[in-house]
Amino acid sequence: MIKKTKTKVFDTDTASVLKKATYGEFGDPAGYEETLYQTPEGDYFMYTNGGPESPYKGEKIASVCKAKALEMLK
Repeated sequence: MIKKTKTKVFDTDTASVLKKATYGEFGDPAGYEETLYQTPEGDYFMYTNGGPESPYKGEKIASVCKAKALEMLK
């Protein structure tokens, strides 16, 4: 998945996965996944995807600051 902003491109195919968490089972309407990525340029972003009853309804990519990314890795 690719998301472009005015100054950055977040691409799940070219970024490195730092951490992934899955909640629920496949097909669970409340299930979801969170994946923290780092781009080759050193930027961080979170890919989320979930069912209609989850905190993340559908696919989304959001930028994450370095401090929050490092906190997530603890």
